[in-house]
Amino acid sequence: MLALVFKNFIRSKGTKVGLWFLLIIGFISLLIGQQFQQKQNKNITEAAVYQKEHIVRNASFHKDEMGLLLYYVKFSLVNKTFPLNSLAIGQRDVNPSVQSVTIRGLEGQKYDSELNNPSNLLLGNLDFSFVLLYLFPLLIVAFTYNIVSEEKESGTWKIVATQSNNTFFYILKLFCIRILSLIVLLTIILFMAALLLDIPFKSSLLTFYIISILYILFWFAVCFFIVSLQKDSNFNAVILLTIWLFLIIILPAAINTYIVNKYPVPEALELTLKQRNAYHEKWDMDKKTTMDKFYRHYPQFKNYGIPAQEFSWLWYYAMQQMGDDESAKQSEELQEKLKQRNQASQTIAQFIPTLHTQIQLNEIAKSDLENQLLFMQKTKAFHEKLRLYFYPKIFDNAAVAKENWSKFKVETFEDNSQTNLAKSLLPLLFFNLLLIVPGWMNFRKNQAVM
Repeated sequence: MLALVFKNFIRSKGTKVGLWFLLIIGFISLLIGQQFQQKQNKNITEAAVYQKEHIVRNASFHKDEMGLLLYYVKFSLVNKTFPLNSLAIGQRDVNPSVQSVTIRGLEGQKYDSELNNPSNLLLGNLDFSFVLLYLFPLLIVAFTYNIVSEEKESGTWKIVATQSNNTFFYILKLFCIRILSLIVLLTIILFMAALLLDIPFKSSLLTFYIISILYILFWFAVCFFIVSLQKDSNFNAVILLTIWLFLIIILPAAINTYIVNKYPVPEALELTLKQRNAYHEKWDMDKKTTMDKFYRHYPQFKNYGIPAQEFSWLWYYAMQQMGDDESAKQSEELQEKLKQRNQASQTIAQFIPTLHTQIQLNEIAKSDLENQLLFMQKTKAFHEKLRLYFYPKIFDNAAVAKENWSKFKVETFEDNSQTNLAKSLLPLLFFNLLLIVPGWMNFRKNQAVM
């Protein structure tokens, strides 16, 4: 009988259309992920070539003053893009993966990003995580909303009941066939992704796969519970689509609004202006005031004293440094508020399976907010390292020609943070059980009636 049920399901025109549609959309999402991956690789390659040519060109133009040369020269830091990132693009579509900075004020450069069409940013990328989170549940609803009610409404359920010793197990078989078909489809798409996007078969991909399966099972559990209420097909369809709308769109939007208002973040533009104003006002201030603050920050350079000439690169870079120092409080507040937002999102998401899945997939792919915050911290450390290396050379007016400029390569930041499996999997397992158990009880209670 199971073979017959499977044949009836798989031969259905609606089933074929649904599975082929999702397979095609899944493949398109992989192509979009491949385009994203190629764009990231191209940006990194171009950054390396540009930095090398940029340094050589400026060193040939500004041979006499190290301070003037370093006013223009940029050094790049790359946030490593893992192949798995192509499946869950996350924050990477709005935050740059290549940060190029001079040794001037950092706050005025930290939030530079690529020019993008705002309409495209609003719509986002149709990556695989979008297909999984938004489209898989719709197909699950379409496959299961009338799994029992249709036969009752058509009058064939009595025949099924007489041919089956246990109608509950028959219903389980119907669900298992549909579950298996979606898991096979998921497996095919991820296998194609591994080949097309060169994703290594490592623990990160396995974790991504397991979370995806648990998310699919969650939606089957939702449908299982609603079907167990023994309502008609119209009721089931309306309720399930309402749940989809609530969990996928309305609730995330409401939570985002709450978090934005709970933890207001200073505008990056405001922080940049603060840094620039703090720097520009130093032109009209006494040099001693600026230099005293600079030497308090860097006591190792105190022996250079206060420059007597009207303009010196020592004084200029001290002013740049003061711009960063005087905007440091706002910068720390921004970082702290972003951390609070990230923590609040993760805490709330543990109680909302759709949000939890999205956050976990982004975390595994290293495209979440936590990764961006780590990259910003690394950028700050990278910038400070450049300053400490070049400041003595600028202040001593070291010869440009004697510096080995070829040693300055593009550096890479690699996020090696590990995913907490218990934190990732337990919320989904809990909600699956929370829906399956009462659904099972409903079916057992109504089995005699069925």
